[in-house]
Order: sequence, then structure tokens, then C-alpha cells
Amino acid sequence: MTRNSLRRFAAAAVAAAVVASGGNLLAAEPAGHRHEAAAPHRLALDHGKKWATDEPLRLGMSRVRDALAARLGGIRSGKLKSDEYAMLATEVEAQVAFMVQNCKLDPAADENLHLIIAEMATGIDAMRGRPARTGPRRGALKVSKALRDYSKYFDHPGWIGIGG
Repeated sequence: MTRNSLRRFAAAAVAAAVVASGGNLLAAEPAGHRHEAAAPHRLALDHGKKWATDEPLRLGMSRVRDALAARLGGIRSGKLKSDEYAMLATEVEAQVAFMVQNCKLDPAADENLHLIIAEMATGIDAMRGRPARTGPRRGALKVSKALRDYSKYFDHPGWIGIGG
């Protein structure tokens, strides 16, 4: 298999897994992109410096930020409707899948990124009402926290946070 066909296969496998899992990104991660045994238990800097990023990661995170920022007023006021949270969850999930498929980080940076992605996945599930006791607003706030963590631990030139 050529490198390009292998990438297309991996991308198709991730997309199929996302669909098959009903949108649960933690279940949708391809087996070759998991690092449970080596993953850190909490975020860490790269010897005191932020981790390097690549263009797909920066693009995906920027899109997540923009999707959340567009709805921030409704989230903060508590007036965002459940269908709007579900749409936001779908947008964030699509960007997470894009990042998982396309970003190429060194293993240690990737391990730290997985902690941020896990937080986003929890937020996505909550925005969809899973578990019901969490609530969609809390899910959006989880995604917002993941974005703040990203800005603290990853070097993204020109990053503009959204608050929250």
C-alpha cells in the first residue's frame, strides 16, 4: 500500500468509526492512534515550552474556537437551545475527527493532545445530552476549557482565545 492510499484508508476508517459509534469520539479513535499505555495522566509542557503544532491541528482548533465563539452569547445567557448544542457538538466532532486524521505531531505532543481531545469528546457527549445529568451547557464549557488548555500547552501563533 502506498503512503497516500494508507492515509486515505486511515481517514475512511476514522470516518466509518465515528458514524458506527454514534458520534462517540473516544470509541471512534483508530487503534493505531491511541496511546493509553504511554499517555500522560495530565497535561505537561515540553521541557517548559509549549508543544509544536502543525497546520491541520491549528486549522481544526481554530474552527472549534470559531464554532464555540459564534454561540458564546447563547451559552453564557443559558438561552442556547438543545438543537443548537447538538449542531455545535457535530461541528466540534467533525473538527476533532479532522485533527485526528490529519495532524502529525511527535509522540509526546500527540499524547498531550489526546488529553485535550478527550476533554472535547466529553463535552461533545454532554452537548448531546449524554449523560443527561451533565447538561449541554456544561458540555460547551468543557470544550471551552479544552481550548484554554490547548492555548496553554500548544504553540499556536496568533491564537485568540474566546474566554468562557
